[in-house]
Amino acid sequence: MIHNEKLYSKRPITQQGGLSRVRILIVEDDEDDFLIVSEYIKKIPGDKFIIDWCPRYKTALEKMRQEEYDIYFVDYFLGPETGLQLLTEAISFNCEQPIILLTGQGNHAIDIKAMEAGAYDYLIKSELNTEKLERCIRYSLERASYARSLRESERKFRGIFEKSKDAVFITDQDLFFKDVNMATSELLQYPRQELLELSLFSLLHDEKVREIIEEQLKVKGEINDLDIDILTKRGAIRNCLLSFTSETDKQGNIYMQGIIHDITNLKRAEKANLQIQKLAVTSRLVRTLAHEIRNPLNNINLSAEQLEAGNNEDPKIYLDIINRNANRIDDILTELLSSSKTGEMNIREESLQTIMDESIASALDRLTLKRIHLNVSYANNHLKVLADPKKLKTGFLNIIINAIEAMEADNGKLTISIRNIGLEHVVMIEDNGCGISPENLTRLFEPYFTTKRSGLGLGLASALSTFQSHHAYIDVQSKVNEGTTFLITFKSA
Repeated sequence: MIHNEKLYSKRPITQQGGLSRVRILIVEDDEDDFLIVSEYIKKIPGDKFIIDWCPRYKTALEKMRQEEYDIYFVDYFLGPETGLQLLTEAISFNCEQPIILLTGQGNHAIDIKAMEAGAYDYLIKSELNTEKLERCIRYSLERASYARSLRESERKFRGIFEKSKDAVFITDQDLFFKDVNMATSELLQYPRQELLELSLFSLLHDEKVREIIEEQLKVKGEINDLDIDILTKRGAIRNCLLSFTSETDKQGNIYMQGIIHDITNLKRAEKANLQIQKLAVTSRLVRTLAHEIRNPLNNINLSAEQLEAGNNEDPKIYLDIINRNANRIDDILTELLSSSKTGEMNIREESLQTIMDESIASALDRLTLKRIHLNVSYANNHLKVLADPKKLKTGFLNIIINAIEAMEADNGKLTISIRNIGLEHVVMIEDNGCGISPENLTRLFEPYFTTKRSGLGLGLASALSTFQSHHAYIDVQSKVNEGTTFLITFKSA
C-alpha cells in the first residue's frame, strides 16, 4: 500500500460559528483504518473537527513536539515501532495534548501499560462507533483542559513560592522540612538538601519556644506572627516572625505550610532609633535644666555681688532674693526627681468623685486667684475604680493646673464631669483656654516638651504614666483659641 503522508505546518485552532474547531491527528500506518476512524469522527454532530493523517512515527513525534494538534489517535502498530513507544517518547518531552491508543484487538496488558504511560484512553478498533469516539474526544479534551489549568496554577504558585523574599516552606506534622524555597536556604544558610533532613525545632535558639509552637498548633491549628529567634548554620541569630497553618491533602495526610519573615534588620533599626531618641531626650533635659536653673542662679549671683559690695541698701532685700531663687532651684530638682520615681502602687477600691474632689481642693487657690469659674457635674452614685488615690489625685491635679494656666483671668471656665457609660467611667476636664495647635497636640505627653516660659514639661507626661498604670485610656481634643478637653476612661471596679 502506498502511504500518502500529509504534511501540515503548525496552525491555530480555527473558528466556525463562534466555536473552536478541534484539530485531530490520526497516527496510523494503514490508510483504510485512518479513513474508517475519520468517518466515524466526521459523523459527530457539529462539524467542528479538522482531521489529518500521519503514517510515520518520526513525523508524528515531531508534530507532537511542535504541539500542532489538540488530540492524537495513535495506532499500536507503527511498522517497526509501536504506538506505546510513541506515547512514552511524547510524554517524555511534556506533550500536554491527550493521546488515545488504538489497537486491532483487546489486550488487557497493553491497556494497563498505555494508561500507566500516560494515555488518556485505550480503544479497540473493532468496537469503534461515532458515539464512543464522540464521548472519548469530549472526555479527553475536558480532562486535558483541567490538567492544563492545574499545571498552570502549579507553575504560577511555584513561581510565587520560589520568588518570595520570605522563607516559605512545607513540613510534616513533626515540622521536618519537606519543601523549601530559595529564600529559606538563604535565611538559614543551609543547602536545600540539608534542610530536608532537619526539623524547624532544631533551628530554634530558645527551646522554650518549641513548647509555645506545639501548644498553639494543638489548640488553634495555626500560628500567626510568632516572634522567634532562629539559629543559622553559621551560628548567627536572626529575629523572625513565624506563621504556620495545618493542611490536609486528598489522601488525608496532614502537613504544615509555613512562612518565616526576617525582621532582624528592622529590630536593629528600631533599637538604633530608640537609642537616638534617648539621646535626644537626654539632650533636651540638659538644655531645659540649664535654662531653668541659670535664671535663678543669675539672680543669686547678682544679689551676692550686691551684698559683697556693701551698698547702703537693706541687705534683707538681697537675702530674700537669694532664698527665693534657691527654693526655685530646689523645686526644679524635686520635680525632676519625682518624675523619675515609679514607686509602689497602693491599689484599693475608691470613688472617682472623692479623688477628684481632693484634686480640686489642691487647685482651689489657683482657681480663686485667677477667678476661674468652676462647674462640677458628677453621677448620682459613687463610681468606683481600683486605684492608688494619691497618685490618681496627682494625675488629675496636673491636668487641672495645665487647664488653669491655659485660661485668662476673670474669663476662664473649667468644667469637670464624671459619668458612667456601660462598664466604663469617663472623667472629662474641659477648659475654654488658648487651645493646642495640631503640631503640639501630637507632642503633648512627651517628656520635657513645654510651650510655657517656665516649667520642665513633666506634668502631663507624669499624668499619662499615672493613668496608664491604672489601665485608663486618655484622649485629648483641642481647638486653638477655643479650648481643650481631656477625656480619661477607666474600667469600673
